[in-house]
Amino acid sequence: MDDTPRGSSAGAAEDATFVRRAIALAERGIWPDPNPRVGCVIVDAAGGLVAEAWHRGAGTPHAEAVALAAAGDRARGATAYVSLEPCVHTGRTGPCAPALAAAGIVRVVYAQDDPNAEAAGGAGFLRSAGVEVVGGVLADEAAALNARWARTIALRRPLVTWKFAATLDGRSAAADGSSRWITGAEARADVHAQRAGRDAIVAGTGTVLMDDPRLTARPEPGRMPPGSVPRRQPLRVVVGLRDVPSGARVHTEPGEAVHLRTRDPQRVLAELWKRDVRDVWLEGGPTLAAAFLAADLVDEVYAYLAPAFLGAGAAAVGDLGVRSMEGIRRLEITDVRQVGGDVRIHATPVHPAGGSRGTMTAEKE
Repeated sequence: MDDTPRGSSAGAAEDATFVRRAIALAERGIWPDPNPRVGCVIVDAAGGLVAEAWHRGAGTPHAEAVALAAAGDRARGATAYVSLEPCVHTGRTGPCAPALAAAGIVRVVYAQDDPNAEAAGGAGFLRSAGVEVVGGVLADEAAALNARWARTIALRRPLVTWKFAATLDGRSAAADGSSRWITGAEARADVHAQRAGRDAIVAGTGTVLMDDPRLTARPEPGRMPPGSVPRRQPLRVVVGLRDVPSGARVHTEPGEAVHLRTRDPQRVLAELWKRDVRDVWLEGGPTLAAAFLAADLVDEVYAYLAPAFLGAGAAAVGDLGVRSMEGIRRLEITDVRQVGGDVRIHATPVHPAGGSRGTMTAEKE
């Protein structure tokens, strides 16, 4: 946090102005992505803008590196404003904190401390190199921008959002197995917008064999969720032991598809983590959904409820092993809205005090 504050309110206001610009630049970055969205602004001693940049995704230069390259010799004696603590981690690209010091930056002002233990420590490195460091400026704004990324870092696995559509009596399919369409066109369009903000769509072999879904994102213009920046079709993931015909649409649509021959949700997420997947949209049937719920590996639920009854047919979720009300799985509602003729409920599972939150340990990975 800030252990070297500016000596005047004018200086603090200037810091906030340039950090806010760095956060605005970071918003242009990509999510989902293994890396956080970061912006950087370099300002000379007179307060003039020297360079600015943002991180464009894993494998590309970090925001600080791009800004330093644009600044050249003008970086010497300047201040760097960054939306996230500069890293000291060498991965696909070099560490940013040493680069800032080597370029002659004399002062670094950043917003959020890096929650990733592998990359944190840049502030300490810069101080040891004689660079003045101010941290925690507009930290909450910066943290909100990368909230989903930070959760993946804490959990060491992708986030999982389970989506289902059901009638008011909880049926996701009729007695003959048919399920098209429970909800209306508006709800289906909303689902496509939500899919486009994730980097993998997961379904079980049962769903794929019964419905032959595309598992693609086909969002309408202007309907993307806030904070999502699509850059490609999500990875299509089929989970289960049964074979899927090569002619199934999941294999023929644009983009990449993978068949993970397992029924273990933890194995699924560990494999997807290795593939740099960070945000999963789970559309499996009741059996796959129950497996993820039972393993406490569901972080959010989007329930699309149609004002209709079937009276028979598959339930939205399979057996969770709950035999009494003491074991009921409760959720906390965060949003309810009408979407066309249907209702969308967004909720998060409620974990009992001390209960599991689905964190994946290194051993499980």
